[in-house]
Amino acid sequence: MSAPNSTGMNDDADPGEAPALETGQHRKLARSTLIFSVATGVSRVLGLVREMVAAYYFGINGLINAFVVAFQIPNLVRALLADAALSGAFVPVFSDLLDKGERKRAWRVASTIFWLVLLVLGGLTALFILIAPILMRPFGDPGGDFDLAVGLSRVLFPIVVLLGLSGVIVGILNTYDHFTVPALTPVFWNLAIIAGLWLGVPRVSGEDAQLYVYAGAILVGTLIQLFLPVPWLRGLDGRLQLVLDWRDPAVRRFFRLMLPVTLTLGLVNVNAVIDTLFASRLLDPDLAPAAINAAFRLYMLPQGMFAVAVATVLFPALARLAARNDLDGFRATVSTGLRQIAFLLIPASVVSAVLAEPIVRVVYARGAFTESDVAVVAGCLAAFSLGLVFNGWMLMLTRGFYGLQSNWIPTGVAIGTLGLNAVLDSVLYRVGIWGIPFATSIVNVIGAGLLVFFLRRRVGGIGLARVTGAIVRVTLASVVLGAVAFGVWHTLDRALGRSVVAQIVSLGVALALGGAVYLGSCRLLRLHEFDVLRDTVLRRAG
Repeated sequence: MSAPNSTGMNDDADPGEAPALETGQHRKLARSTLIFSVATGVSRVLGLVREMVAAYYFGINGLINAFVVAFQIPNLVRALLADAALSGAFVPVFSDLLDKGERKRAWRVASTIFWLVLLVLGGLTALFILIAPILMRPFGDPGGDFDLAVGLSRVLFPIVVLLGLSGVIVGILNTYDHFTVPALTPVFWNLAIIAGLWLGVPRVSGEDAQLYVYAGAILVGTLIQLFLPVPWLRGLDGRLQLVLDWRDPAVRRFFRLMLPVTLTLGLVNVNAVIDTLFASRLLDPDLAPAAINAAFRLYMLPQGMFAVAVATVLFPALARLAARNDLDGFRATVSTGLRQIAFLLIPASVVSAVLAEPIVRVVYARGAFTESDVAVVAGCLAAFSLGLVFNGWMLMLTRGFYGLQSNWIPTGVAIGTLGLNAVLDSVLYRVGIWGIPFATSIVNVIGAGLLVFFLRRRVGGIGLARVTGAIVRVTLASVVLGAVAFGVWHTLDRALGRSVVAQIVSLGVALALGGAVYLGSCRLLRLHEFDVLRDTVLRRAG
């Protein structure tokens, strides 16, 4: 492990908060984050619509649990070898070559990685399709139909190679600070799935056939996600070529970085697989996997809109600053990211906890999804929400290590938290289905703390005094938000009743008034992140 920065900075000061970052780069990054958040927000809202349609047709009881389990292994392999894991190793290498003026070599390396990903992940996809029964066996008999789980997993496995190729394309665009188009591709992924469910499910008989329609729609949507951003590559200063220059040291460096990135991001998804194993084998195979999955989808809405947006937008900047050995700028950018995530996710966490029941009811409670299911999913959502901001910080801090190309540090943390998650699952599943998400939240808290500790050791401080001050003020404002939002919803709920329209009105009014009170409280508390958000919105409007 590297020694702390020789400048002797400590966390009581804010070593990297240079004026240039505050006045210029900070606002530029805030604008990029806002645009990315809006684009991602549209996608996440459509993702909720997708889940609402799926819940309407399948509920969370019975064969849908076979689908949830079938998706776990392809999703795990995707996380290990494709998508964000691949981009996390690709961006620092590609960015470093561009920053050194080696444009032709950078694109040659990118082309080599693209074709190697196609060959390697294509072969692995074929292998996993062949051995799918072996991979599904540990999950027992989810939904009461093991063969269905195997068949669905075979339909879903090709998303691994498709998202691997997509990871390279998105990594290229992000390196050039193009975030909007990659953020919008999931919009069309969700639209394809929604269309597939709406048009396909009513036209086939039998729930197993309907679930195959669901899986097929996901595969089509992933194809769209791969090809949609391709035209935007033409506007850059290079192009992908048919070349395999695997001897280039930069290609080898990519694969050396890929291993710890793969382990770090993949182990997060291994945790999800472990959660599903406990839910399917030790709780209720006909309810628990789908209930946890339904709550997780709601939990990921603010995560995707805000934390993923902040980490994605700041990652190329972190990689460039690290390549230039600008540790002051690096520390300032990490501090900015942590404060932005706190400003956005602490209130989201409070809302998800105090309004879990009406949120679940509005989103899911129709069709095959019953009122008794609402309480189960709401308990899981409230448990997940306790770790929301810590998970967001983990995303940000992990990207910081990737920018420094110190990828084994977050990998070690991920391995440690993996074991802790399994231990906590084995204890907390006994309290009920919500115990599994609660274990995840505890792991997020500990994981974030460890990453902060090791990053401070690596770069000599990240301005924790300022970050802590922002957290205290955001938490105070969020407590007021929670009290107001719950009070408004409870009053309107008693007055208007539990119909769909009444719940939409009561929840909507509660969120609107609570949000207004939160922003007002942030202004009174003179929170810097509120000022940046206000100025950014006003400038965009102007």
